[in-house]
Amino acid sequence: MQSKTLEQLTPAAAQTILENLPERIRAAFIDRAAEINFPVEAVVEMALAGYLDSESIGFVDCTPNRGRD
Repeated sequence: MQSKTLEQLTPAAAQTILENLPERIRAAFIDRAAEINFPVEAVVEMALAGYLDSESIGFVDCTPNRGRD
């Protein structure tokens, strides 16, 4: 049986990362997630991806609910 490779940060993994960050950085991640109505694990993943790859999805144009009522 093949194992499934995770392509996204899990909520549990994001929580572990957040728990080990300074409070102001943790709060910034949580606030940004609430602001764009995204799960905090997606925001952490975007931040890491942006650091590793300047062409990856980032926060500048991230408005996931644009056009939604």
